Amino acid sequence: QVQLVESGGGLVQAGGSLRLSCDASGRTSSIEVMGWFRQAPGKEREFVGGIAWYTGNTQYADSMKGRFTISRDSAKNAVYLQMNNLKTEDTALYYCAASTETGTSWSALKFSSRYGYWGQGTQVTVSS
Repeated sequence: QVQLVESGGGLVQAGGSLRLSCDASGRTSSIEVMGWFRQAPGKEREFVGGIAWYTGNTQYADSMKGRFTISRDSAKNAVYLQMNNLKTEDTALYYCAASTETGTSWSALKFSSRYGYWGQGTQVTVSS
């Protein structure tokens, strides 16, 4: 089992920045990829990006490239989502998720079904 806890959400003005954290515990050695997803009211859950747990390789949704950066601190079993130049359309509940599947392509990892463990989410609200 892997437990995930997100933090760092809040209210920010458009153009501002936030850094979300995701702390992992439990069987962290089984994690292959950590993903970030978001879900706005009335919309489907959307892939933001992900990071390979051991190599640090990252992948982002096209619409997030350039503004969002994912990093990890292996010693702390934590991953981070740095969000810059936030827009009102970034308002959503942000989740981190862990995939323990090996050898899964990034194209597949854009789907939430590939992740077996989820945090409770942290709300990000961007005001105009």
